[in-house]
Parts: sequence; C-alpha cells; structure tokens
Amino acid sequence: MRVFLVSLLVGNAAGLLASQEIVDGIAARVENDIILLSDIRVLSRYQRFLDGKSETDAHILDRLIDQWMVRTEADVSRFPHPSDAEIDGTLERLRKSFTSAEQYQAGRKQSGLSDSQVREIVASELYLSNYLDSRFRPAVQVDPQAIEDFYRDTIVPQAKAGGQEPPSLDAAHDLIQEALVQRGINEQSEKWLKESRARLHIDILLEGGSK
Repeated sequence: MRVFLVSLLVGNAAGLLASQEIVDGIAARVENDIILLSDIRVLSRYQRFLDGKSETDAHILDRLIDQWMVRTEADVSRFPHPSDAEIDGTLERLRKSFTSAEQYQAGRKQSGLSDSQVREIVASELYLSNYLDSRFRPAVQVDPQAIEDFYRDTIVPQAKAGGQEPPSLDAAHDLIQEALVQRGINEQSEKWLKESRARLHIDILLEGGSK
C-alpha cells in the first residue's frame, strides 16, 4: 500500500519519453542536467491519463526536480531496479483502477502513450518509490495509540458514513499500521527533498516556475 509515495511520484518517468518529443526548450537546469519542456508535457499527459486532469506546468516542474533528486541518489547507491514480475503486478493494478479494459485502453490512446511507454513509466515510478521506501521505512515508528486513534477517527466514521459496519480494530490493524508507516515515509521524504534542494544549483527557466 503506497498511496503516499505514489502521490509524490506519479508520472516520474517523463524523462524516459523526452527523446520521443520535440525538444522545444529547457525548463530548468539542475546541477549539470537539464529538464526539458517536453518532459513537462509528457508528465502532464500521464497525469491526465490517470486522473483526467494535470497539474500546472510549474507544479509539474517542481515534481520533476524532486524526482531528479531521488533518481540521482538511487543511481549512485546502485539501488536495484524492479523485476518484471513487480512491474507486471503494478500494471495490472493500474488497469484494474479503471472501470473496464476498454476504458483503460481508450484513456491510454487519448493520452498519446503506447503500452510500452506506460510500462516504462510504471517501472521508473516503482524504482523511485521502492528507493524511498527502503531509505526511510526503517526510521518510521508507529505508536500503538496512533493506530487506535486512526481507527476511531478515520476508519469508523468512514464506514458509518457509507452505511457499513466498521471492521474490528484487530481486523484493520495491519492496514492501518501500513498506512501510518507510508505517511511517515512520505513526511521524511518531503523533509529530505526540501533539505536536498537547498543544496543544489537549480536554474528555473520556465515562465512562472518557482525559484
């Protein structure tokens, strides 16, 4: 269950597809690398494929810079890339997030992404989320009281709002614990990214982008 990491990293493989776009300008320079305007367009298309809408170019550029930092550190540490089986499983969950196979294919075609491109994006997304999980999970501690509070304040009200009987605390315990672990990973990741960005030389060339 990686809801928080996915929300941070979704569409992070835009750079993999940039070579297939028209290189129309540089959006940012990060150390000795560049992020292209075409990278932003590809990520925007992927977001629309998943959610039917995309962030602003400035927000997407911020996301791409964050992804550059994660990818750079993962590569330096020689972190293993996901296996084909892991990629296949994630792709299957992505397909099932649509109401039907036809809707999935229609959305993919409308976005302009091929099946192989979607697979590349998913593989890169997994690489980065797996790295963040490996880096920060060991430091996350979940207090038993936090699990009980989450159950009382979130699980029970949501179930009742939906007209359902809430599961017992014991039945929901492991899922709640993992959700709280993922929240902790996300919080630590965001803190690390903010601190790391402050040490980088970044030139934002995108009009309206944050400096």
